[in-house]
Amino acid sequence: MTLVRVLGWRRLGPGVALAGVLAIAATSVSRLHGGPLPLYALFFGMAFHYLSHELRTRPGIEFCARDVLRLGAGLLGARITATQIAALGWGVGLWVLAGVASTILLALWLGPRLGLNPARSVLAGGAVAICGASAALAISAVLPPERKGDRFTLTVVICITVLSTASMIVYPLLARALHLSPHQAALFLGGSIHDVAQVVGAGFTLGTETGELAVVVKLFRVALLAVVVLAVALAFKSARARAAAGSAGPAPARQPLVPWFLWLFAALVLLNSNGQVAVAVQDALAELSRICLVVAMAALGVKTSFQDIARAGWQPLVLIASETLWLGALMLAGAWWLAGAH
Repeated sequence: MTLVRVLGWRRLGPGVALAGVLAIAATSVSRLHGGPLPLYALFFGMAFHYLSHELRTRPGIEFCARDVLRLGAGLLGARITATQIAALGWGVGLWVLAGVASTILLALWLGPRLGLNPARSVLAGGAVAICGASAALAISAVLPPERKGDRFTLTVVICITVLSTASMIVYPLLARALHLSPHQAALFLGGSIHDVAQVVGAGFTLGTETGELAVVVKLFRVALLAVVVLAVALAFKSARARAAAGSAGPAPARQPLVPWFLWLFAALVLLNSNGQVAVAVQDALAELSRICLVVAMAALGVKTSFQDIARAGWQPLVLIASETLWLGALMLAGAWWLAGAH
């Protein structure tokens, strides 16, 4: 049995090494020239699409796109504490909750009208509502497998990354033009921009206070990832079981009610909130989460070609742009409400 396991791990080596090298290259380019790291990892991976069917690299690529992805999503909990969330106040918290819920509901209403099925609609809605590429990857891990599902996930990641980068540039200018206070701007930026890195970039251009508050608002949205992923897993549990039963091969194992990476996420939030995780360990786990997600993104890129992305159609872009505009307008309204409340 030990020999079998060793040989099994050795089969993963070439694909894992490929995804790791691509992740390192993407990180280096991002640090040297700036720009969105997930998008670099995705494009670098797509350049090596021809290796996706290579027998030596395929097992490791599949492992990174599945298991390493879930580990990275679970480790996101290392960034969050209950104290951070409580510091927002009930008003801001409820407004952010309304933004997350309404954005997902908008996707479920608009997606079918654009020809997208419920699974793809909720994937796009959850990604915009929570934390961009990271949420897209986490939600896709609990959706039923479908033909060309990875292609749609990567299309969502590309659209969200582009729109998030644009928001990072435009939203601070809008906040200045509207003379928003640091607290107002923090709710607007942290509650509407998709990715954590872009929230940091946008918030700190308006000052340290705005940047720190915007990150806390954003982390509250990230904390909701566990709730959204669990809800999606429960909603699509029957569909996942049917897909597994209809696949070729041995009888599938019974799917757990709560995916293991959500238990990891919740445990880290709990330990972190109780002060049982040292700051150095928090930083290390957050960095490991980033590495895992970049490696997973590179692996997903290898599995997808540029032609696949081009064939995805205009519907995902329209859906994600509509959700982005809705969430931005709602958070801007919340900023004005915050001014009146104080």
